[in-house]
Amino acid sequence: MTKIAILDDYTHDALSSADWDRLPHGCELTVFNDVLVEVEPLAMRLAPFDVICIMRERTPFPAALFERLPALKLLVTSAMRNRAIDLDAARAQGVTVCGTGGSAWVTAEHTWALLLACARNIPHDDTVMRGGGWQSRIGVELRNRTIGLLGLGRIGAMVAHYAQAFGMKVTAWSQNLTAERCAEVGAELVSREDLFRRSDFVSIHVVLSTRTRGLVGRRELGLMRPDACLINTSRGPIVEEQALIDALENSTIRGAAVDVYDREPLPADHPYRRLDTLIMTPHTGYVTEETYRIFYSDMVEDICAWHAGDPVRVIA
Repeated sequence: MTKIAILDDYTHDALSSADWDRLPHGCELTVFNDVLVEVEPLAMRLAPFDVICIMRERTPFPAALFERLPALKLLVTSAMRNRAIDLDAARAQGVTVCGTGGSAWVTAEHTWALLLACARNIPHDDTVMRGGGWQSRIGVELRNRTIGLLGLGRIGAMVAHYAQAFGMKVTAWSQNLTAERCAEVGAELVSREDLFRRSDFVSIHVVLSTRTRGLVGRRELGLMRPDACLINTSRGPIVEEQALIDALENSTIRGAAVDVYDREPLPADHPYRRLDTLIMTPHTGYVTEETYRIFYSDMVEDICAWHAGDPVRVIA
């Protein structure tokens, strides 16, 4: 019997998103829908399982957890990069780690939804209407406004394309960004300071690393105009939380929209939840029917290939 755990199925969609009947005979599935990240209780829960399937960084897998899971042989994560897994510890414990494919444009679409929500005050207006009110804030048009992209990789380039379709000017900066890359997508390469000064909307599309942690802090937010907005669909720690809270409370920027946080799920008493110029989504930038079908179908394929002795999409 091969015992398989599927973790963090918040929306109860894991089993319906793939054909799990394709698994070899003798596989037993258990799905967990709640949140559990503390090492000791998590180790007790997962001790019986040979295979564990995880969704992005929802459940961290540090060395201390691997050491408490002697039965674990295969860890499957959605996508091909998961900074919450200690890959060295996995190798040391003899655990194979495999990944999955994903959607190329899902986060870019979510970024644009948040930007439009900021520009036209959609969450605020919806709340006012449900309370019996009517018009109370004025929106802005996107045409001829400037979007500044922190990062111009795959997702940043897609956002640039959407911006151009709306008639916006696109600027970009990252530490190794070149003018040639900007020219490929019709963006203007600017300095980091100019990006924050000039942009009506700043959108973050860099990978979290030691270089980008805290990349957007008090100084950067202080460079932004009082009518500008910040969008973050990358990773929470790229923006200094307290600096953003202060900027919104003091109205030094018009607003912000975030899908990612330093701690997830976001605590119920977090200061973000009381800011009416902050639009929040619960890290759903990749949570779509199409993406889940890719994630979970590839997980099934990963397990089948590993069971046959020929693992695919191996990360470690």
